[in-house]
Amino acid sequence: MSVTLDIRLKRANKVYHEGEVVAGVILLVCKEALQHHGISLSMEGLVNLQLSSKSVGVFEAFYNSVKPIQLISSNIEVAKAGKVPGGKTEIPFEFPLSTKGNKVLYETYHGVFVNIQYTLRCDMKRSLLAKDLTRNCEFIVHCQPQKAKVVPTPVNFTITPDTLQNIRERSALPKFLIRGNLDATNCVISQPLTGEVVVEHSDVPIKSIELQLVRVETCGCAEGYARDATEIQNIQIAEGDVCHSLAIPIYMVFPRLFTCPTLETTNFKVEFEVNIVIVLHDDHLITENFPLKLCRV
Repeated sequence: MSVTLDIRLKRANKVYHEGEVVAGVILLVCKEALQHHGISLSMEGLVNLQLSSKSVGVFEAFYNSVKPIQLISSNIEVAKAGKVPGGKTEIPFEFPLSTKGNKVLYETYHGVFVNIQYTLRCDMKRSLLAKDLTRNCEFIVHCQPQKAKVVPTPVNFTITPDTLQNIRERSALPKFLIRGNLDATNCVISQPLTGEVVVEHSDVPIKSIELQLVRVETCGCAEGYARDATEIQNIQIAEGDVCHSLAIPIYMVFPRLFTCPTLETTNFKVEFEVNIVIVLHDDHLITENFPLKLCRV
């Protein structure tokens, strides 16, 4: 006999803040009456940490201490053992989104080495012959907006062969002068990163100008820290040999779930950077790096 179990939240965007109530319905659809041994609903918030392959072995002690950090965990019985009538049944539920003790609800974030996730799980117990039913549903937690105003910190930059670091043979580099600015490095996560870049002069034709958003995730304990940078997104803002002395706008929207307000705790850190990458025709890469501080207001 076919039966479907689903969790439907009242909010279409599934975004909640600490102190609010997560409300919705458990939806059961079956053709005929269904016997069950109880329906329960649990809410869990976890931070999962893992090490990159290059750090494995270096941090033996840390490897044993990488247990998921539990932020929130609660369970309610939605229905006692009994029968569900045929057709469509909706069972409403409400869960207060609050932590026990002095724990903090971090914002939902899907990273590579740090993952912060909040889920609802519905379990329907059935007889031995019938399989138990389980359904998971992720909801998103946004941290409380900060009251203070974010003061934009504009950054002007100039890139020439002399300003570059990690260069083996500076004399072999072609001559170029690239200027620009970022309107702010203290960024509001719900607003785009903006600015402009101007190619004043370049001996070698330019192939492409790209904007690369990078997350820097640090996991660790007293024995040491593993710090890994991975790319989130890469946006091309110019193609081909652009006109010199022409301002090219920089505009990047921070992607949902893959970014969160800059976070620093005793066990892990999540930070962000942006790279302005100029690709020359001979495939030389010129990169300028800017640390960003993200916040929610």
